[in-house]
Formats: sequence, structure tokens, C-alpha cells
Amino acid sequence: MLSLHIPSYSKPSEYQLSELPIPKLSTETDVLIKVHAASINPIDVKRAGGALKVAVKDSFPFKIGYDASGVVTEVGQGVSRFKVGDAVYVRLPEISRGSCSEYVTCAEDQIGFKPPSLSFEEAASIPLAGMTALQALRKHGDLAGKTVFVPAGLSGTGLFACQLAKHVFHAGKVISSVSTSKIPKVKELLGEGTVDEIIDYTKADPREVIEKGSVDFLFDTVGLAMEYLCLMKPNSSRIVSVSTTPSANVLQNSSLMRMANNPTIPFYVRPILNAMDYVRKFRAGRYGVEYEYMILESSGKDLDELRGYVEDGKLRTVVGTNVELRDLKAVQKACQVVYDGKGGLGKLVIRVVANESS
Repeated sequence: MLSLHIPSYSKPSEYQLSELPIPKLSTETDVLIKVHAASINPIDVKRAGGALKVAVKDSFPFKIGYDASGVVTEVGQGVSRFKVGDAVYVRLPEISRGSCSEYVTCAEDQIGFKPPSLSFEEAASIPLAGMTALQALRKHGDLAGKTVFVPAGLSGTGLFACQLAKHVFHAGKVISSVSTSKIPKVKELLGEGTVDEIIDYTKADPREVIEKGSVDFLFDTVGLAMEYLCLMKPNSSRIVSVSTTPSANVLQNSSLMRMANNPTIPFYVRPILNAMDYVRKFRAGRYGVEYEYMILESSGKDLDELRGYVEDGKLRTVVGTNVELRDLKAVQKACQVVYDGKGGLGKLVIRVVANESS
């Protein structure tokens, strides 16, 4: 099968496309999926660049990508939810990583049925970012009537967080920050009334625009959690970050470490990661704010929940760039935009099955 991969840690310009073996079912609850589309998230290109190499010993070739949508082609004897021919979408676990390939395997409990109203390309753009936003917002509990701040509201994760905060968790006020050119696109892409206050961060610092002490929940998608502490409501607010650094304990127990070789974080790295996390929690605590770093836990149930929101009109996705897997230069160029973290809009989707979108 064709697969996007690397022989060693590298930037997108060095990504390769070549034939690798089709993965086989390893347990009786595994499912084999023929991939129609895959999407790229920042973690995909950062992992490929060696972002966790100090803590995780990866094997090569390193297949790229977590998010995929496609059609079930084979099921293990113990699979009960899915059958051959089902259209599905998934955020692959670390052990199955490689969504930018013609075939992937995954345990059935981490797979969801594809939203019928979406194309394969649209469905592939949801899993990692959508579930991350959903799980982060759940951590605050009751957000009804409260103020939520989501920086980078048109980023891959931010666009889902804004919609879920308003339409599912019933936040009273959703605030986001985007660049000048993206301001008119917020209502167009996320819907009227989804974001109540839009800040042009190229012209104004959110700390000067948002009333200090007024934010109940901050979903930190840009690594500025500590800078925005002054905005948080004392003694009742929470910050969940996916863009700072996890503690060694959180990382060791996360889905990123569930691999065949059972990696462990080196002893000399643990105190550094734990100290950095402790400092952030201590700083937040001085403002009366709860802070935590979150790593996604893939869940078929969460994907089915997101499918329901899509079909009910509460959640829409934004596919920014669409390229063909076989056009390696286009794939490299598009992945570089995600790697740089500048100028992108919505999700990058890679079409694995050419000219098929539903």
C-alpha cells in the first residue's frame, strides 16, 4: 500500500511516499479500514519532527497521521459494532498511527460511524481536534451562561471548541481571537451567533480587550495560558491547555505512550517536565485558577457523540486545504504550513482515494 512516512525524524520537506505492507489484524477486536481521506494536525508533524524523541523511542519507518475516514474491509472475530462496507472515521491510537496510508487497523472501540451528511474529506477533519475540544470543555463541568475564551478560533481545534462551547455546553459568551483577514470568516464558517466577541490579535492584545477576572474557562490552543491568567475569574475558573507541556506523569500515562515497545520517560527528563507543570499550576493557583494540560484519549463513543452534533446542525467542520496523497510535493508544502503554525485556515485534508468524496 502507499503510505506517507519518514525513515528518521524530519521536517515535511523530507516526507516520503512509497509502498509499505498492509497492516494485519493483531487482535480479534481489530478492524481494517480502507482509507479514503486523512487529515493533518499539529501533533502529526511535530511528532514526525521528533518533538517527543527525548521521551519516546519510535520505530521507523514512521508512518504519519492520526485522523482518517474510510470503509471497513475486514473485521476480527470479536468485532460486534462494525461490518465490512461500513463508512467510519477514527483518530488512530499511537500503536496504529499512519492515517496517510491506503489501509489502517484500529480497535473497534476507538472507531465511530462516519456522519452521513459529510464527505469522507470532511469527516476525516474531525476526530482528533473535535474530540480534544469536547473532552477539554467537559473538564469545567457546567458552562451554561458562562464566559469561554478560545484563542485561535479558526484553528483546527479552536473551531470545534467555539461551536461546542456555544451550541452544546450553552456558554453565555464565547470569545475568540483571530488575525485581521480571518475576522469576516468567523461568522461565515462557524455560523451566526457562535462567537460573541472576536478580537483581532494583530491589532489588540486580548488582555487589554477582555475584562480582567471575567473568563470562566480558557481553552489554551496557542500556549499562552500563563499570559492570560489575569483574565480568569478567581476561585472558580479553569484553564485546559493542549499547547504548553505535559507533566511527566501525564505524558507517561497518556495514549502517546501506549506502544508495542512500552516506552518510559527517561529518569532525567521526568523532574524537568514535572517542575515545569508544577510552576504553571502554582502560578495559576495564585490567581485562584485551576490549570491542567490535557492529552486526548481516543473514544468511539465520543466520535458517535460528535456525529450526532453534526447531524443536528450544532457542529460543522472547516476544510482549509485539500491535496492528493500521490502529489507528494503538494503534501509536503501543505504539511509545512501546519508545521509552521502560521497562515492556515481550518484543517488540512489529504485525499487517499482520488476523486471519491462520499
